[in-house]
This record gives sequence, structure tokens and C-alpha cells, in this order.
Amino acid sequence: MNDVLKDRLSVVTKLPLVREYMATELLKLEPDCDIYDAVDFLLEHRISGAPVVSPDGELVGVLSEKDCLKLLASGAGHERPVGQVSDYMTTVAVTIPSSMDIYFAAGIFLKHVYRRLPVVDNGRLVGQISRRDILKAISERLR
Repeated sequence: MNDVLKDRLSVVTKLPLVREYMATELLKLEPDCDIYDAVDFLLEHRISGAPVVSPDGELVGVLSEKDCLKLLASGAGHERPVGQVSDYMTTVAVTIPSSMDIYFAAGIFLKHVYRRLPVVDNGRLVGQISRRDILKAISERLR
């Protein structure tokens, strides 16, 4: 097989990677942010959740709308609940590397209820991939 044909075959058979479809411009929260400021942040940006990162960029959790609903449950005695994002966030159970192929990532989505997954390389948050991003890859690659 000549080199030109090998190059064309490798392009055709190359698996699409998470890094090709992930979002990299992320709205993030810090763990010490006031929880009410975080609720306002989610509402203002019309997002259902945001990654929580330390000042050095390490992913420490995710704050979702569901996590924020805990404010109602913790204020059952009619006192105003207080706290920081770190008190309400969910610690991240599943992350994926940017080098993972989208087929494997799709399998993770099928096994979990997550609608988006943080993408972490060397302990640092580098992006996020959603079910919709995977659908875009399907549309572009499987037609």
C-alpha cells in the first residue's frame, strides 16, 4: 500500500476524540463562593450547573440546580440557610480525558444519568462534553 493511500485510510479510520467536540469556554464557580451568589450566577447565565474549580484550576465538584434545591430542605425551620458552594456541590464521580474517543464517551453517557461530563487532563479542568456534543459528532461522522 502506498503512502498516500495509507494517509487517506488513517484519516477515514481515525476515531474522533473528546477534545474535538468538547466545550472549552466554561463558566466556573469557586468553592468559597456564597451559595446565593452561585444561584444568581446560574440564573443569570441560564445554565443548569457549573464546574467548581480551585484557584489553581483543579476540578473539585459541580454545582447543579438540583444541588441548589438543598437550600430549601436545609431551611425547613424557617431560618435562612447559609453557606458556600462547597457546602452544596456534588463531588465529581466521573471525569474523562480529552484523549478519549467519543464512542467510549457515549458509552459512559449510556451507563450514567449525567447530561455532561467534565474533561480533565493532568488533574486540571480543560473542558466539558455533553450529550449534545456527542450527537453533533454522530451527525458529522456517521452520515
